[in-house]
Amino acid sequence: MEKKLPRVCVIGAGPSGLVASKVLKERGIPFRCYEKGSDVGGLWRFENDSGLSAAYESLHINSSRQLMAFSDFPMRADLPDFPHHSQILEYLEEYASHFELREETSFQSQVERVKSMGPAGFEVNIRSRSGDEHVEGFDAVIVANGHHWSPRIPQLEGEFDGQILHSHQFKRSGPFAGKNVLVVGIGNSGVDIACELSRVAKKTLLSTRRGAHVIPKYLLGKPLDRVASRHFWTHCPLWLRQKLFSLLLRLTRGRQSRYGLPEPDYKVLQEHPTVSSEMLNLLGHGKIRIKPDISCLEGNGVRFADQSFESIDTVILATGYDIRFPFLDSGVIRTTGNEVPLYKRVIHPEQKGLFFAGLIQPWGPLMPLAEIQSEWIGDLLEQKARLPAPEQMRLAIRKERATLSRRYVKSSRHTIQVDYFPYLLDIQRQRKRNRGEPALDESRIRSPQQSGDSRKVA
Repeated sequence: MEKKLPRVCVIGAGPSGLVASKVLKERGIPFRCYEKGSDVGGLWRFENDSGLSAAYESLHINSSRQLMAFSDFPMRADLPDFPHHSQILEYLEEYASHFELREETSFQSQVERVKSMGPAGFEVNIRSRSGDEHVEGFDAVIVANGHHWSPRIPQLEGEFDGQILHSHQFKRSGPFAGKNVLVVGIGNSGVDIACELSRVAKKTLLSTRRGAHVIPKYLLGKPLDRVASRHFWTHCPLWLRQKLFSLLLRLTRGRQSRYGLPEPDYKVLQEHPTVSSEMLNLLGHGKIRIKPDISCLEGNGVRFADQSFESIDTVILATGYDIRFPFLDSGVIRTTGNEVPLYKRVIHPEQKGLFFAGLIQPWGPLMPLAEIQSEWIGDLLEQKARLPAPEQMRLAIRKERATLSRRYVKSSRHTIQVDYFPYLLDIQRQRKRNRGEPALDESRIRSPQQSGDSRKVA
């Protein structure tokens, strides 16, 4: 007797939701995808009418197109190494059209609540843009709503006469022409926005508590993520990777303090990378100045930890995001401090049928990792793979959390951190091991040097 395939709800039609939908469709697993916006793309749809996109006008990717693409749909060879967000959106639109994913996607549809019904699956409440609501039943749910949409706003002491906004609200530099702007935070968004503002603002300041290792997009004439092979990431011990990477940075970039940027009090590879080929040059030109942490706001300006004062018109908080699932009851999953207790970043250990795709922060591109996660989820839905017992999964989660805390600077941005190749290999091995098949041959992992630009024809 043929097994009945589960019916699946996919939440979100960004890159992770699209690839999850594609995997389900290829396998003949019935599903419905719900997207709050009017079309696919998620974060990569600039000024998305979902209101959730953090993209700004000048945004380019930090991973190379060769490594960022899905395995069976390479990006066009005529694209630059680091495409503009509009080119990534075009790629995702082509992907959705090629695999005919819009047919199973309900747009302008927001998932309001996912309620577990135990062995009976899930009840999903959906509200349309027009306000109509309905409930549908599903056997499984794949959460792919992203984690860069709920801004984290720090509490700042004092009163400020100017404008304060989060980087999520920043879309273009024009409105800040001739103004004194302070950007708070030295992650990728903060650095990108400061570089963009420095071209039009009267004064651009960047506040940081502890500095960061700023890594150029190109090393030795190659995109950063194509310099080292998968073998470097999967076989080289962390201490040796740090030594070699630090040496390479010293040779190609020199000491950061030479540009006026404080040297971090931690080693490279102990933080999510801040990637920029412009930042150090703009510091050297005096177009951007580094300031320490904010002490307090004082009327028309800001007092810093070193007691210096600067007159400021606008403060832009590039202070990250909170991981949230407003449609899930807190009893199902808690995200205090951005800790998300999932097995291999995908599986809820107690809630059968609840999966997460793309809830990772990789050293490298996210999209191919969301793809392998989706393939694993497909295996589980088809019962081609098995999971460990819940207590074993909980133990693995605790061990992974301990490993992250030992390696990374304590920060809520590092709770879902993974290394690209080791994580890819881990999920591949998980799929093979659970099937009772031989361990994976690592040579089968696609590397950017091996990937071609010819597209699979359906």
